[in-house]
Amino acid sequence: MNNAAHIPVIVGIGEICDRPTRLENAREPVELMADALRNAEADSGSPLLADAQSIELIGLVSWRYANPVKLLCEKLGISPARQINASMGGETPVRLIHEAALRILSGETSTSLIVGGEAMNAISKAMKTKTQLPWTPIVSRDEAVRFGNDRIERSPIAKKLGINDPAAMYPLYEVALQAERGISPAEGNKESAELWARYAAVAANNPNAWIKTKPSANDIATSSDDNRMINWPYTKLMMANPNVNQSAAIIVTSLQKARELGVAEHKIIYIWGGGNAAESDDFLQRSSYSNSSAQEAVLDAAIDLVGGSAKAFSKLELYSCFPVVPKMALAHLGLNSCDISPTVAGGLTFFGGPLNNYMSHACCAMVSALRAAPGELGLLYGQGGFVNKHHSLVLSTKPPAVALTTRFSVQDIADLNRTPPPALAPEDYQGPATIETYTVLHNRTGQPERGVLIIRTDDQRRGMAMVTPEDNVSMAMLLDLQHNAVGLKGQVSLNTDKLPVWQYSASASA
Repeated sequence: MNNAAHIPVIVGIGEICDRPTRLENAREPVELMADALRNAEADSGSPLLADAQSIELIGLVSWRYANPVKLLCEKLGISPARQINASMGGETPVRLIHEAALRILSGETSTSLIVGGEAMNAISKAMKTKTQLPWTPIVSRDEAVRFGNDRIERSPIAKKLGINDPAAMYPLYEVALQAERGISPAEGNKESAELWARYAAVAANNPNAWIKTKPSANDIATSSDDNRMINWPYTKLMMANPNVNQSAAIIVTSLQKARELGVAEHKIIYIWGGGNAAESDDFLQRSSYSNSSAQEAVLDAAIDLVGGSAKAFSKLELYSCFPVVPKMALAHLGLNSCDISPTVAGGLTFFGGPLNNYMSHACCAMVSALRAAPGELGLLYGQGGFVNKHHSLVLSTKPPAVALTTRFSVQDIADLNRTPPPALAPEDYQGPATIETYTVLHNRTGQPERGVLIIRTDDQRRGMAMVTPEDNVSMAMLLDLQHNAVGLKGQVSLNTDKLPVWQYSASASA
């Protein structure tokens, strides 16, 4: 810990929230990122951009570039030796900060830049109004850079039944968690809304947040024309909001370099360490839908760094694409959101969810919060994919009691604590089946479109089936606010399209 050249610290943070009054003045993603990096350099008070040996650009979705990190460097007039178009995933910013710290620890680099940005709001408006944006010409899909982890693995049956994106996947965890805890959908919905209201309250006071109206828990929970049900049991205000123009950047350097350049001591944030682990990409290969051993392992890695109790953290940022993620994290940490805020930034619904880059903004908010509270400890927890990629990181203005180690992955611990997933039933299975978890997909008018179930056969093989909207009895059970349908028994048969259809059976459930 005595060699300052190998002690990693965060010294600069920069953010942009672009809301132009005229659409043609909206800035493209690479311009937003350039401005965020300039802001981060200004925040550090030192000329660190030209000194950087590494720059990593977080997986970009809203605009297609051939090589965005190269274009970004050209705009900034810098030429780091290491220029990386990094991967997709909500945990990516946390992981990249940690990896930058390890490169400093090993002496590989002294200064790294981590940056990301999106302009989905401007692009959506341009598409609706058929406005030509004066940006770098978009390239074809074949010419565009391919970011790592740009696909979520799904089984063929999941695709056939319409589980196509995270908005349809996360409700499966929410419903399973409610069932395990023995609470009704109404109680779970109230808990989600109250948790989200706490995120909204923080966003309302964040100058870089997209939504500052601070909706109440009742507003969040209640379906309406402006807050329709997306997929049971989540309304629109319980989901990440990618329709934003936002960018953020972080500068990581060595303590020696920071002091050589005269960075003010109160701006220096020490990187203590954390952990990384993952679940199977295919959600049918998960052990459980009410917990994640990978999530628990990375949170435990952070807890171990601060003396064995999560109560040592005074500042948290718990990833918040959907309520179930921070619910599970808070439960494992042994914390209550009534006693400690789960966010310093405001969450992906209200602060804004710039796709893979939210945790960069969360890191900026955490750095600001810790600078204002010298000596306190902050926890960043990011999650990517569909409850499958997890990373934690501990930050503070004070140096860690134990030096940062090269240990990065806690996958071995996650794997050790994970029970094997069940065998899979054939896609053409017909016969008795019990609901393991479920959701109900809704259309754009907020009406139920179909139920999608994960089921267990009598010999405990796992499969999937749907409930048609015409099956009033089964659909009513899935949408019952007072009773969770997990554990209900029924029969699976194949329809004319050879898709598995589940129907409730009173005799089977008796």
